[in-house]
Amino acid sequence: MAGRRVNVNVGVLGHIDSGKTTLARALSTTASTAAFDKHPQSRERGITLDLGFSCFSVPLPARLRSALPAPHAAPEAGPEPGEPQLQVTLVDCPGHASLIRTIIGGAQIIDLMMLVIDVTKGMQTQSAECLVIGQIACQKLVVVLNKVDLLAEGKRQAAIDKMTKKMQKTLENTKFRGAPIIPVAAKPGGPEAPETEAPQGISELIEVVKKVKSMQMFHMPVTSAMQGDRLGICVTQFDPKLLERGLVCAPETLHTIHAALISVEKIPYFRGPLQTKAKFHITVGHETVMGRLMFFSPAPDSFDHEPVLDTFDFSREYLFQEQYLCKDVVSAATDSGQADEKAGQAAEGRCPRQQWALVELEKPVTCPPLCLVIGSRLDADTHTNMCRLAFHGVLLYGLQDKNYAECLLPRLRVYKLKHKHGLVERVIDDCNVIGRSLFKKETNIQLFVGLKVLLSTGELGVIDSAFGQSGKFKIHIPGGLSPESKKSLMPTLKKRGRAGQGEAAKQEEGAGRPEPAQHVTLSLSFKRYIFDTHKRMVQSP
Repeated sequence: MAGRRVNVNVGVLGHIDSGKTTLARALSTTASTAAFDKHPQSRERGITLDLGFSCFSVPLPARLRSALPAPHAAPEAGPEPGEPQLQVTLVDCPGHASLIRTIIGGAQIIDLMMLVIDVTKGMQTQSAECLVIGQIACQKLVVVLNKVDLLAEGKRQAAIDKMTKKMQKTLENTKFRGAPIIPVAAKPGGPEAPETEAPQGISELIEVVKKVKSMQMFHMPVTSAMQGDRLGICVTQFDPKLLERGLVCAPETLHTIHAALISVEKIPYFRGPLQTKAKFHITVGHETVMGRLMFFSPAPDSFDHEPVLDTFDFSREYLFQEQYLCKDVVSAATDSGQADEKAGQAAEGRCPRQQWALVELEKPVTCPPLCLVIGSRLDADTHTNMCRLAFHGVLLYGLQDKNYAECLLPRLRVYKLKHKHGLVERVIDDCNVIGRSLFKKETNIQLFVGLKVLLSTGELGVIDSAFGQSGKFKIHIPGGLSPESKKSLMPTLKKRGRAGQGEAAKQEEGAGRPEPAQHVTLSLSFKRYIFDTHKRMVQSP
């Protein structure tokens, strides 16, 4: 069993100056090169600017020993007596609002999130953002109430109990409901206090952390590594200052993309709509670039289909949306009678179970398939009490060709539903009527010839030809007008026909055509595919 370890990655997140790095230092026994604010600017400014890595080890609980490799498969690390170890690797994330990109990157490699709260201040803006990131990227949470030593000794327990209840209420409507809340004092007396006083509550915190697991090595000789592992590589005669943060991968496992099709889910704490054509900061892995979005949903008859989060189906048709559909948007649009304009096709006030977006990136990014995507508004004022994280999703399909608009997007069958409404002006005979108010005077009606229109009296007609130069048109009704429809359309004509020969003569000349006493409306509906180069109008059979 010598040298065998089980590793768990624990992210240390929270608002700036809540004591995250101090807590990591109190927990750690082994530090990496980036740990504990060794970045020159970090030391100068007194805040964490990059991810820090450190670790500590405890005896491996018996229930986790099944995760260990068989003794013969253990890496050769020389004689290392003793029991197997649970190694906890701490990922210390910065708390400053401007470093949210780094925080998101750190959150994607952790198994458990440690949300550090200054017990004297409670939840703050970045604490809330970290909690949102945790809900997206992490499955387990531990809340740490730090700086309990700053509370008045006589009222300390009462203050801790009060803050614990507040945090429990905060977590009530999240997936972290019932998460452990541990009070600690990572550095009693504050940063300037002598090192003689021991931290408080650390042993209780370690016991909680011991409940999760994953496999990885830290400061251990290894001969191979796989996705999720962290390791150091010694490269001789190389200046590390020349190396930028990047990706190490097996050939053909990562691709550089210029756009992507993603499954989208709005973050409920984000205020305001997610609108098509809007720009957001798009974080993919450790990269953040600007991207413009176009939202789309299933066709209305597929709103209730089970979400698919591992592939994108190009054979299906999708409905264009002016904005992401959610209950608030659909309700507002339904109440105002503007569902088509404001909420696309929110069929009968329903929202689809899955929605997608085409994300067009301003700069290409390199990333694996099915990776996490987070959209945010990082240009928002950090001093306002608002969530800057707007949505998250899964990258289902990356568009690698720079000319994707010409060669790939025509495969994407996203359509707009177009609806036009007009009136029947008069009847020619039993099978033909003249329509108006459906097109503008300058419209080329020839483009619409052959399309079906529905009369409000129930008949189905076909646009046959233009009629004159004022936007009127002739409609042929293959089944003919019903007797009831003719009654609706003809009474005024007969009544005015008795008014006198002079008036009738004028009507025959076309100067003042009689209109039906009861207006009969026309409806024209068709699909127009967004990326169809021919801009065709398509109607269902």
